[in-house]
Parts: sequence; C-alpha cells; structure tokens
Amino acid sequence: MIVVTGGAGFIGSNLVRGLNREGHEDVVVVDDLTDGRKFANITECKIHDYLDKDEFMVLLEKQGAWVKKIRTVFHQGACAVTTEWDGRYMMENNYTYSKRLLNFCLSRDLQFIYASSAAVYGTGNEFTENGKNEKPVNVYAYSKYLFDEYVRERLDNITSQIAGLRYFNVYGPREQHKSTMASVVHHFNNQNLKQGKIRLFKGSGGYENGEQRRDFIYVDDVVNVNLWLMRNTGVTGIFNVGTGSSRSFNDVARAVISWHGHGDIQYIDFPEKLMESYQSFTEADIGALRKAGYSEEFTDLDAGVKKYLDWMNR
Repeated sequence: MIVVTGGAGFIGSNLVRGLNREGHEDVVVVDDLTDGRKFANITECKIHDYLDKDEFMVLLEKQGAWVKKIRTVFHQGACAVTTEWDGRYMMENNYTYSKRLLNFCLSRDLQFIYASSAAVYGTGNEFTENGKNEKPVNVYAYSKYLFDEYVRERLDNITSQIAGLRYFNVYGPREQHKSTMASVVHHFNNQNLKQGKIRLFKGSGGYENGEQRRDFIYVDDVVNVNLWLMRNTGVTGIFNVGTGSSRSFNDVARAVISWHGHGDIQYIDFPEKLMESYQSFTEADIGALRKAGYSEEFTDLDAGVKKYLDWMNR
C-alpha cells in the first residue's frame, strides 16, 4: 500500500494521479474532508481506500493487518494557512502528527517522503538547506522548520528512506479549494475574468511595483520529484523543490493577460500587517537535489501558466 496524507488536497491529489499514471492503484488517501469541496479533486482517481486523518492514526497505533501492507508514506497533509496564528492547532497538525507518523515509519523501515516549505527561510535571501538560513517568521513556518529539525536529528541513525521537500511557490490544477492560500496564478486568472484587472502590491523590500520575485513551480514538477524519490530509495535528506529561478509578479500577471488577450495591471498599497513577514524574494538553490541525482528539467513559468489556464478555463 502507498499512503498519501492530504491526498484530497492540492499537491496530494495531483500526486495520487501521478501514482495512477505509473500503474499504482493500491493508494490509500488520508485527509480531513471537513471542507467537503475537496472531494472533487479525487473523484477520477483510482484508490484502494479513503481514511480520515484521525481514523488513520488510530489504525496505525493498533498495528493491524492492513497497516502491515504499507510500504510508502507520502505525507502531504498539513495546515498550510500561513496567516493562522492558533499555535496549538498548527503544532498539533503540522508537528505532532508528523512526528507520530515518522516514528511509525521508522519502526517499520518504511519510505517516508514529506512536504516541508520554503517558508522556513523567512525573509532572508539565502535558500540553501542550511540551519543558518532558516528564520521562520510565522507559526506555520515554525511548525515546518521544527519538524525538519526533528528529522535532521535522526538522519544519521536510520536504515529507511526519509526525504523532506521544501516546496517553493507551487501552482497548478486542483487548488481551487484553498481560497486565499491558492496561488497568484489562480487569483490573477479570476481577477482578470471578473474585473479585467490584476491587482499587484506596490513596491516593498527594495523592489519596485510588482517586481517582488518568487520561485514559481508547476505542480506536475513537484509530483515528478516525489515519484523520483519513491523509485530512488537510497536518497535521504531535506531538499529544496523549486525551479532554481525567480520571476516577478509582473511576469506572472503579464503571462495571464497574454493568455486571455486582454487585461490591465493595477498596483495597490502594500498591507501593513504583512510588512515584517512578507517574502519579497525567493529562489530555490536546487544544488542538493541535483547532486542527489534528480536531472529532470522544470517547467518554464510562461509554459506552466498557459498549461494551467488551459485547464482552468476549459
């Protein structure tokens, strides 16, 4: 069995599809469908079973016959709302739950491939997987950082594969349920359709209007890295997952406008509440991932935006 936690979510559901494309239908999706709209992400997926995230943990602790069939766990489930400040809720979902799942996998020598986040780097400008660069500025980022630290303490004393993936700005199909946490590509498309204008922040962090830069990575590329790790069981560690190249929000807006054939950019005041925690620049250093053996090219932003908008506006 292959378990995908967060399997009805954005990256998780795309990963389940990727597994299906490679012939895997022995997939157990674990999620929390309190937001029932997420069901649409997995209606066309071939899965063995669906389990609620709490039910799944109970079954693990009972160590029943079904549990003994698990061979790989893709842990994509988390609270990914960066503006959530309920620390107890965040730490229970992102840190404590992850520790329990990791320790189960270690006890059985199972593959454990999990989602971390580029948010651990905070507002810095260095993006290598090094503790000196990691300065989380919100409780979401701290929950991811702390679990990465927990993993690091165990890397030298394990016999199974553990791989943590620090996702940069992921965009692509099946993120519609994420509301404010959906990618800017998603929001820019909707703004252009409704108002004919795309709203970008005015200058911040030393950048001109709309020139703040992020490393935008298409979700299929994220799936490909996960699947590559499943096939390469000897690769262990924590890796950045981005394209290695940053692009401006103006670039994204222009790509969306180009696809629609119309639209304008409107610059709005930068929110004061984001001043101290906003990442004006991210760019993944993917040297560690390349050194580990991953050689696939990443989707160019313009090609990725076109592919996504073709899907979104079909």
